[in-house]
Amino acid sequence: MMPINQMMNVQKFRPIGSSGALISRVAAVTCLVLTFLAFSSPASALLRIDITEGNIQPLPIAIPDFVAGGGRDAQVAGDITDVIETNLRRSGLFTPVDENAFVERIENFDAAPRFGDWRIINAQALVTGRITVQPDGRLKAEFRLWDVFAGQQMTGQQFFTTPENWRRVAHIISDAIYERLTGEKGYFDTRIVFVDETGPKDNRRKRLAIMDQDGANVRYLTNGGDLVLTPRFSPTSQDITYMAFTGADPRVFLLNIETGQREIVGNFPGMTFAPRFSPDGQRVVMSLQQGGNANIYSMDLRSRRTTRLTNSPSIDTAPSFSPDGRRIVFESDRGGSQQLYVMNADGSNPQRISFGDGRYSTPVWSPRGDLIAFTKLHQGKFLIGVMRPDGSGERVLTEGFHNEGPTWAPNGRVLMFFREVPGEAGGPQLWSVDLTGFNLQKVPTPSFASDPAWSPLLN
Repeated sequence: MMPINQMMNVQKFRPIGSSGALISRVAAVTCLVLTFLAFSSPASALLRIDITEGNIQPLPIAIPDFVAGGGRDAQVAGDITDVIETNLRRSGLFTPVDENAFVERIENFDAAPRFGDWRIINAQALVTGRITVQPDGRLKAEFRLWDVFAGQQMTGQQFFTTPENWRRVAHIISDAIYERLTGEKGYFDTRIVFVDETGPKDNRRKRLAIMDQDGANVRYLTNGGDLVLTPRFSPTSQDITYMAFTGADPRVFLLNIETGQREIVGNFPGMTFAPRFSPDGQRVVMSLQQGGNANIYSMDLRSRRTTRLTNSPSIDTAPSFSPDGRRIVFESDRGGSQQLYVMNADGSNPQRISFGDGRYSTPVWSPRGDLIAFTKLHQGKFLIGVMRPDGSGERVLTEGFHNEGPTWAPNGRVLMFFREVPGEAGGPQLWSVDLTGFNLQKVPTPSFASDPAWSPLLN
């Protein structure tokens, strides 16, 4: 997808069947122009998310095929409907109602639905939509979200884009539905950068790749000539940082994922590990190994000035900023075993936060700031878990033969990681799990895949 440059233009509209006002937001994109009509209803979110309970009853939602004029319109309408339904189902928060149970067939997008027909089949929410191709060739996509039991429209939006961007429109609509029904931002209009792995186990070819969060639109960013590791998204731009072995020397690179332009962050003595951006995108924090120990450094990307943050005769690595940029979580063996520590962003006041049995690694701060995800090795099993920044409330979300490398969805409700399949023909695969620990799903990739990193929302 193209880089996004947003402009705001507010106008008022009155939606069909609603007494409220629609607010229009016009977002200008290089090749994607979207017009949002966001309706604010006094009704609260239909779905309450309580992670501490660990048991969410999915909301029944009906998503009939979007209305279309026929021909290619009908094909695109069906494809968009399928993507929306798949997104919402995979979230674990919604149960799309079987279309065979539908009593009413939506044929007129402009007319209010017969709510009684949808109450009979226990649909609590209903999505209707329409797809048309404009005279200038652009695709117009419209949708409305209805509260079935209240009998009122909750939100409505319309989009104008080029036909090849239909899948992205489906993700944006999914996010709008998710947000209106849960009260939280969605995560469907996002991308995943990861390491694609092919070839025999003892001679893997590793390439940087990028795809939509559902596994579609895979694109390769490197050709496999160098060994690549730990790609990470910038929170503010179309750049990623990653480590690559060019020959025998590890280097940290910045890569613009749209232009393909690559630059070296810097040449450092010894080994370099786990580069990661600060929340403002202006700094990179990383671990540099010198001799038998490793310390954490930050680099200002404008001045290229490097600052040492830790100074201990131990291995300090895997740093990750808090979302406000004030603190850093990292792993260290300074206490005799591999544990998690939190320090101020200038390196002061390091405090150990993990005290459970086993060894802790790869900590990542949630975008919400409320949790830290980690990998834990205990009794021969690799666990993916979360804890609060003070170390309390530790919970294991999933365990297996070899799980590693958690990364957060931008709304802080879902984690992606990679899981190794044992055996000679085995390899790493991407999986996702939500904070309840119950919604564990494999993420489709063309081949073996590791080191995922989730992008911020694109829109």
